[in-house]
Amino acid sequence: MTASTTAAPQAPAPRQRRLQTEIPGPLSRELQQRRAAAVAAGVSSVLPVYVTSASGGLLTDADGNVLIDFGSGIAVTNVGHSAPAVVDRVRKQACWFTHTCFMVTPYEGYVEVCEALAELTPGDHAKKSVLFNSGAEAVENAVKIARVATGRQAVVVFDHAYHGRTNLTMGMTAKSVPYKHGFGPFAPEVYRVPGSYPFRDGLPGPEAAALAIDRIEKQIDQVAAVVLEPIQGEGGFIEPARGFLPAIAAWCRENGVVYVADEVQTGFCRTGSWFASTDEDVVPDLIATAKGIAGGLPLSAVTGRAELLDAVPPGGLGGTYGGNPIACAAALGSIETMKAEDLAASAKRIEGLVLPRLRALAAETGVIGDVRGRGAMLAAEFVKPGSAEPDADLTKRVAAACHRAGVVVLTCGTYGNVVRLLPPLSLADDLLDEGLSVLEHAVRTEVRA
Repeated sequence: MTASTTAAPQAPAPRQRRLQTEIPGPLSRELQQRRAAAVAAGVSSVLPVYVTSASGGLLTDADGNVLIDFGSGIAVTNVGHSAPAVVDRVRKQACWFTHTCFMVTPYEGYVEVCEALAELTPGDHAKKSVLFNSGAEAVENAVKIARVATGRQAVVVFDHAYHGRTNLTMGMTAKSVPYKHGFGPFAPEVYRVPGSYPFRDGLPGPEAAALAIDRIEKQIDQVAAVVLEPIQGEGGFIEPARGFLPAIAAWCRENGVVYVADEVQTGFCRTGSWFASTDEDVVPDLIATAKGIAGGLPLSAVTGRAELLDAVPPGGLGGTYGGNPIACAAALGSIETMKAEDLAASAKRIEGLVLPRLRALAAETGVIGDVRGRGAMLAAEFVKPGSAEPDADLTKRVAAACHRAGVVVLTCGTYGNVVRLLPPLSLADDLLDEGLSVLEHAVRTEVRA
């Protein structure tokens, strides 16, 4: 029996976690065997349960298990799974047409998305956008734009950064395994400098920025762009000390360097505001977005100062599928939902519920060295008791225990010792509470093991 034969689209959407088999169950294991014969081994999955339907913050698998989703497809389904406005717009657009290629015969949806991005992104200057498919494409094209606009080549990135899996963005990413190992050589003119990691460096933001700037000025010539995540994602949900981002942005302005905010993971209400850069009133020259923009469909964008976007001559930017009409429809449905439901406020509500419990758990168990994050982008960094030594093994055990109990959590971090929480912003309080209780129980149990 395949997953498709078990799905029941007409059945009411589940409203609570439910475990009918072990995780993963027999049908998921059967599908996993088929996958092993057909899918490249280099594609991994955090939790091999095969999903047949999803609604709000719940996933239903082939065996009928219903899991609470604290991952959102890695910060993609900010508006929840199968958000009505997204589904409605996608359905209508698919009936009208699925593709023409905007570079051949354009359509209004692409323009509407770019207009919305000009309205929503930080700053009141004239802005333009270009649309792509993935976050890596957006980051890579932001670098292309910066290089053309400045006539320079060097790109500055930071320790613990993650920017993607293309050749250029692999070079910009800090972590070797699994993202870079064996895939070189990488694109040249990419330079890494220290960032701000308050739990580990203990530096005030302006002091950490001064160290980075000193490295740039002494070692790097002809800087076109500084690219950074306002909160680092895969690197460990690292929130820089206050003052770090404004100091870096000010140095860029003073030196004619393009300041690029990689808000692929932090954007679209995830951190409690539409974009994380606004937390310290930082206005990027270019902003790269993806993930939460389109409710689960592949879409990304580079938005920024009109003069920078227009520095690239016609034909220099684009791609066959960039700004696909169905993905644009999904984005407009997502933005409509975020506004109507005030999902930025929902993210702050989630923060207010989660952080106190994680901090209490840290004080109780002594194995969580740092609790951090904003909005619904939150993390616990696991360490050996009485030290700052990373404990990746405990982190894996905690995540596995959550998975067995039907709660999808993700791990991250340069040291593999961070559990990250990325629930849909529309997640109901009772599901959030239940999922947190599962996480707390997992930590307590694994500490005693």
